[in-house]
Amino acid sequence: MKKLSLLFSLLVVASMILTACGGGGPSSTKGEVTFWHAYGTGSAEETALTTILANAAKDLPNIKINVLQVPFNDIFTKYETDVAAGGGPDMFIAPNDNLGAEVRGGLIMDITDLAAGKLGDYSKLSQGGMMYDGKLYGLPESLKAMAFWYNKDLIKTPPATTDELKALMEGGTEVVFNVGCYQGFGFFGSFGGKIFDDSFNFVSAADNQSKVAAAVSYQNDLWQVAKTNGWPKNDADGLAPFTEGKAAAILNGNWAMGDYRKALGDKLGVAPIPAGPGGSSNPLLGVDGFYFNPNGANPAAALEVAMYLTNTAAQTAMMNDAGHVPANTTVKVTDPLIQGLLDAFSTAYFRPQVENMGKYWGNFCGTDSVYEKGTLAADWVKAGFEGATK
Repeated sequence: MKKLSLLFSLLVVASMILTACGGGGPSSTKGEVTFWHAYGTGSAEETALTTILANAAKDLPNIKINVLQVPFNDIFTKYETDVAAGGGPDMFIAPNDNLGAEVRGGLIMDITDLAAGKLGDYSKLSQGGMMYDGKLYGLPESLKAMAFWYNKDLIKTPPATTDELKALMEGGTEVVFNVGCYQGFGFFGSFGGKIFDDSFNFVSAADNQSKVAAAVSYQNDLWQVAKTNGWPKNDADGLAPFTEGKAAAILNGNWAMGDYRKALGDKLGVAPIPAGPGGSSNPLLGVDGFYFNPNGANPAAALEVAMYLTNTAAQTAMMNDAGHVPANTTVKVTDPLIQGLLDAFSTAYFRPQVENMGKYWGNFCGTDSVYEKGTLAADWVKAGFEGATK
């Protein structure tokens, strides 16, 4: 979170432009807007969005909203390909995974002037996730990161440390250990390791590599426990065991909260990813938001729709029904799970939008080499840093 001070200083300047207002609602704006989303059919997110869009059709009668559901694995590629060819939707919602690359590629519209005077209801943290080089490239919707979800009937007190989590699993308590280059990022902080320095250069020093390797080795230990016991090791396979009360816990992001709460009700609890010998965990903090096509014929109408979809009522519905941690500060947080997520996110690492993030994905996402093929964690980490710094 050290880079947040720089982001916030940029936002102080931006806030002179983006003054208090915001929230969204009916207006005289007219037009037709094509909107893409990637919420799974029948998911809590898709169900909540469908209801909100039905309300939008009534409250924004001058704007026709054409909605297309695109599979999450395809939405970035499809958007980027279509926009590069001169087409694409007017707007789409997605995590800020590709924001930096899309800005550099001229694939996302700069809305700094378009949104001037309309963002006072949106938190500075969420606005920061939509910014690149001091300019605004999207309307924030929610905050997302990994957390530790547990069944209160099966785990009375969630593990606070990596040792406690390991002991829990080795003792036979089924935990869906969902890890990967995104999912497992938070454990680097638990062991004192860093991927980037404050300038987003890779920290390839030997002592840091040993800490990152310790985090990977720890995750491998838990992976092997899960493998030996035949427990699921990803969120998709772990959904049924967790929601049916067989698995006691699962590591996943808050996008799954709606499904978990629907199944478990008051038995559902959430806690931070455990801290370790190196300090608190630091999961990658992402911001979901609405992005706008530079080819769009009516960006004002698209922004109006996005602001409606992030107004107080809409954000409250997405919070209550789908577990979204709202970007809109007018939403009253009374849900202990949402507050628990805010607490869990307090030590998160703001996902940087720099080019080096692409090198991270390209060099640190092959953890199966360690988990399944037996590559030593230290060797794997060393190869990752070498590949990222070529």
